[in-house]
Amino acid sequence: MRSGSQAADEVYVIYNYSCKILDATYNDPMADTALTPRALYEEVAERLRQRIFAGELPPGSWIDELKIAEAYGISRTPLREALKVLAAEGLVTMKVRRGAYVTEVSERDLAEVYHLLGLLESDAAAVVARQASPAEQAELQTLHRELDAAARGGLPEKDRFFQLNERFHLRLLDMAGNRWRNQMVSDLRKVMKLNRRQSLQKAGRMQESLQEHQDLLEALLRRDPEGARLRMQQHFERGLGAAT
Repeated sequence: MRSGSQAADEVYVIYNYSCKILDATYNDPMADTALTPRALYEEVAERLRQRIFAGELPPGSWIDELKIAEAYGISRTPLREALKVLAAEGLVTMKVRRGAYVTEVSERDLAEVYHLLGLLESDAAAVVARQASPAEQAELQTLHRELDAAARGGLPEKDRFFQLNERFHLRLLDMAGNRWRNQMVSDLRKVMKLNRRQSLQKAGRMQESLQEHQDLLEALLRRDPEGARLRMQQHFERGLGAAT
């Protein structure tokens, strides 16, 4: 029959052995390799996302899984996982027995997306008008000057204008400091970008957008929350008009 001290020793050995197993698992340099498949499909999703935004994969186009998998040097498994991510974002539509297609955005879709973005970003603009520091105000002024320079740069600068426009909006959201709002805006902007470049191609729209940013910036600098809210709301209303 085991003594109390022997039983205690055995419990200690088992406990100590278990701890060593756990410790070895946490310190195993090979443990990171388990993340590789996930990292791969996320990278594939980002590549496809950028091709969609750039118009290389236009709305309504069929996504040729075999061709893309071959071009990327991957199997179809991470590609299909990537397509599921894009489907969850609304960028891809999965059709039974037909495969994946780049989502076609209807006028109703756009109206709903722009309406929600107008609500969320106008609220953020009001927050920034109230609480932005002088350094943050100066940062927004710098971004606007870069936006102005891109608008005056002619056709080659349209892509830069688009990028700076989005940077201005996203930076303003960061300054407002609500991560839940930021997440919702991020998801909505992905859908908006399916049609966004087309709206900026319309004659005069880039200059109109620039003036709307100027009006918004002035309201932010004079710390006028309701004025900033209104200017941002109008910006999205006019953007919808150009997009439809």
